[in-house]
Amino acid sequence: LIRQRDKVRLFRYRGGASRRRVETPLLLVYALVNRPYMMDLEPDRSLIARLLDSGVRPYLIDWGYPDAADQFLDLDDYLHGYLDSAVDLIRHRHGVERVNLAGVCQGGVFSLCYGALNAHKVKNLVTLVTPVDFDTPDNLLAKWARRIDVDRLAAAAGNVPGRLLHLTFLSLNPFQLGVRKYLDMIDHADDAERLVTFMKMERWIEDTPDQAGAAFRQFVDAFFVKNALVNGGLRIGAREVSMGDVEAPVLNVFATRDHLAPPSAARALGALLPHDDYRELGVEAGHVGLFVGRDASAQVAAAIADWLAERDR
Repeated sequence: LIRQRDKVRLFRYRGGASRRRVETPLLLVYALVNRPYMMDLEPDRSLIARLLDSGVRPYLIDWGYPDAADQFLDLDDYLHGYLDSAVDLIRHRHGVERVNLAGVCQGGVFSLCYGALNAHKVKNLVTLVTPVDFDTPDNLLAKWARRIDVDRLAAAAGNVPGRLLHLTFLSLNPFQLGVRKYLDMIDHADDAERLVTFMKMERWIEDTPDQAGAAFRQFVDAFFVKNALVNGGLRIGAREVSMGDVEAPVLNVFATRDHLAPPSAARALGALLPHDDYRELGVEAGHVGLFVGRDASAQVAAAIADWLAERDR
């Protein structure tokens, strides 16, 4: 832990390869809706450990657990309060003008917006299972979100309950996420290692923080309702956000079996960028399996390290 501001913490990871392949530090930006220890679940199911072994210098921002005191935090607070503060600290620690960013799901949306508004601070940008077009036919979460009266929900609760979001995610694929995984686990009940991993996953799935009411309202309205990354008109704070202002090269990693950020929603990014330094990587995995699957996480970490090393000049 190298910085704590309010409930938001910034972590630095050490160890791994003796030879540093990528000198520019990489800040991992996770989503608000789940906990970031998914990136480092177990020693052999850790994207962060694999990045270290690949010669990358990772940092991780942990948004914490918002409570009633945080209900008025908005997207500008998260991007130009907490995220910008973390970026500046890393820049200062390493004496660099720009850092590498890797955003996961909602954190990828944050990273794209931050990169558009602060191009002078972002060297390279990696998006991981990040929805960009929120209006694709297979985006079930967007269809659900557009039917919620978010203003009424946030006004009643202050913050949006994490338990409600958890149940919503389960409802998008109820048989697979609510029944089949337990039936499958019975077939492996004598495998102690697999049971431990299963229970760690269950703990993570249930660990859904409440969401700051103001930021949640803004996010749903801007992205799920107005599809602002594609259609334009997005404002964060006093500034307008356009993907046409993203100067950093982009590696866009998506999971082919992702039901939360379908490949169609992720791949829309390429057409919105103002440059051709854009690469896509589709990985045979689900939304979470991309990070905890042994083969998938190894493939992703190697791809990120190789891509960053090519641009670490």
